[in-house]
Amino acid sequence: MNLSTLIGMLSGMAIVFAAIFFTAEDAWSFVNLPGLAVVLGGTFAATLLAYPLREVVNVFKILWIVLKNERLYAQDDQKELVSVARQLVQGDLIKVEDQLEQVKNPFLRTGLELLINNTPHQDMSELLEWRIVKMKIREKAEAQIYRTMAMFAPAFGMLGTLVGLVNMLQGMGESNMAQIGSDMAFALLTTLYGVALANLFFKPIAIKFERRTERRVQLMNMIREGVMLIAKGRSPVYIREYLSTFFAHVEDELNISDKGNGSGNGKKAFKDAMDKSKSPLS
Repeated sequence: MNLSTLIGMLSGMAIVFAAIFFTAEDAWSFVNLPGLAVVLGGTFAATLLAYPLREVVNVFKILWIVLKNERLYAQDDQKELVSVARQLVQGDLIKVEDQLEQVKNPFLRTGLELLINNTPHQDMSELLEWRIVKMKIREKAEAQIYRTMAMFAPAFGMLGTLVGLVNMLQGMGESNMAQIGSDMAFALLTTLYGVALANLFFKPIAIKFERRTERRVQLMNMIREGVMLIAKGRSPVYIREYLSTFFAHVEDELNISDKGNGSGNGKKAFKDAMDKSKSPLS
């Protein structure tokens, strides 16, 4: 479970429940199932109208991704890139092919396969860049579903408010104060449900998922740079220091710390690596 997501959800609900508990004589009066049905049902109905069914079903997949504590194995990918570069310098293609079968990251595996098959540099770069753009567009569209739901929820809350007000006005002539109070509560609670769902659930999930996409793009760009450096014949030392420097710039996005590679004599090592970078692959 992602700790920040769990803390955020629990603290948000705790604030709302505390406000209700300490201010209301009867906390159960804030529970209105018909009003909740109007907001949730209307939101999902409008979302189904706006998006194909197969995309709407993905909201559950996105929710699970946001809730779980997903780790990006950036340092492992870096080590695999450096290892492949070292083996290619030694001309050991058999070990490279054996290592390729053990690579878990599909994007890294694709890049190494293109490298082993002697794909032209420009074609390789364009294909990897296309994969990154495709992933970014797809996940942005998935996050947009939650943003759309965050827009619909308050609107259907207002719809419920209008329904409640109409019912209240119709009942005023009968002087039934209990019914008037019930209609007014329905009117206000639907707005409350819509605002709460939009700002405590739908919109934060969209932002969290977009943040995950940014981190994945950073990692994929790092892999693409590493593959292209190998293709250009850079030395393993240069590649290691280059990727370590890359990590230093995107450390916050990737939530990793580069232990040892960028400290101490990092600048000198990077300069030495650049001097050695012209060594051939074979």
